[in-house]
Amino acid sequence: MRNLIRSKSNLKVDFNSYEEYKNCINDLAKSEIIWSMASFIQHSQITCLEHSIYVSYISYVVCRRLGLDYCSAARGGLLHDFFLYDWHITKSNNGLHGFTHPYTALENAKKSFILNDLEKDIIVKHMWPLTVKLPKYKEAFIVSFVDKYCAFMEIIRLGNRNIIYKLIQERALEVALHE
Repeated sequence: MRNLIRSKSNLKVDFNSYEEYKNCINDLAKSEIIWSMASFIQHSQITCLEHSIYVSYISYVVCRRLGLDYCSAARGGLLHDFFLYDWHITKSNNGLHGFTHPYTALENAKKSFILNDLEKDIIVKHMWPLTVKLPKYKEAFIVSFVDKYCAFMEIIRLGNRNIIYKLIQERALEVALHE
């Protein structure tokens, strides 16, 4: 097996750092509720799970290269859209989805997982500047920008985030089969 795969969007998936990434999100990836995000469409034909993995892995890579808390960035990135409904169909009584879903995602994440303050900040502020409150941490800014980049790439169908999603799905299945 090659140690490096390159996607069409020039994102390198390094199998050595992938193991480290997997360790960051391992407890989340083992949860069935995370995999339920595959039931909801996010952008175009991309599910919430695919989008969240894409955001999580790129945020991990960027924060790792910058010497920041890459584990919290990976975890927050995976949970940033953990709202668990089809926003194209379900309408919130509290306002527009773009403004309200970070709070829903945070409440859902807090019910299911133990989060640190950085992860909470990433989840609730990933829609900045649409949601006015500034992120408190550098990692939260990075996840916010990565989220916008990934959404743009997904909407215009540029790049190949499928390579990351398939890799994580295959490895998760591989781990489950060997446990």
